Amino acid sequence: MVEELLQDDLSLLAVPLYLAAILAEALYSRRHHLNRYRLTDTLASLSMLVASGIVELLPRLLALAIFFQLHELSPLKDVIGRQWWAWLLLFLLDDFTYYWFHRANHEVRLLWAGHVNHHSSQYLNFGTALRQGVGERLHKFLFWLWLPLLGFDPAMIITVIGINLFYQFWIHTQAVGKLHPWIEAVFNTPSHHRVHHGSNVRYLDRNHGGVLIIWDRLFGTFSEERDDEPVVYGLTTNIDSDNPWTVLSHEYRAIGRDLRRAGTWGERLRYLLLAPGWSHDGPDKRASVLRLNAGN
Repeated sequence: MVEELLQDDLSLLAVPLYLAAILAEALYSRRHHLNRYRLTDTLASLSMLVASGIVELLPRLLALAIFFQLHELSPLKDVIGRQWWAWLLLFLLDDFTYYWFHRANHEVRLLWAGHVNHHSSQYLNFGTALRQGVGERLHKFLFWLWLPLLGFDPAMIITVIGINLFYQFWIHTQAVGKLHPWIEAVFNTPSHHRVHHGSNVRYLDRNHGGVLIIWDRLFGTFSEERDDEPVVYGLTTNIDSDNPWTVLSHEYRAIGRDLRRAGTWGERLRYLLLAPGWSHDGPDKRASVLRLNAGN
């Protein structure tokens, strides 16, 4: 089991490549005066990468153990092997799973608190890609438990999860414009992911896909990047801090403050389970409400 963990998801092996890409993009930005990097912001992003790796270690070990047990229970374990079609089917099911995991992280405030640090940078670059959600590591693998029950080998699942994340690193950039319409129609692209990191009302909680954008198109969460509305990166209320502890914990502390001032247990549950922006005594600033009020 530990050997499977170490073979993992390409992320550890890819770190030197990621760092080289960050350096190259930062040098390009500096040479052309593009202001796409700030050193302390990038260092904060790298600190989140380290923190997420530490926090994820035990949940990943536990998840892998459960994956093996569920795989043994599956009546399909002798049907689903490692044929080419099994890899293709798993790729699609993994990306489908990632979409709902990612969407839940945006639409349930308690989960958002573990994901928000990925969105807290006011820059969109390869460094931001490594500003991983730390708290989300505690619940992430729950969304993938159904795949070993379908008979998929746990090692295959971990590998495909890694391929998906490896792809996503490269779409965190402003250096690539829109691609061919057919590519934009099917795949998550830099253009689509710039939208996802936008704080504009039109772009809030949009484009949750991993490799494919088809799930957003199917389930009503797609938004096109528009030339007449440049993406404003960051949060609707930015934290304006590169302190790693602030980046990691600010939303958890905000939830704590809201829970203390809530008047009933029903209100406390709503603060935890409804989308970010709901308030029992103030304006409703959930993305769906803001978009409706703005006519988007």
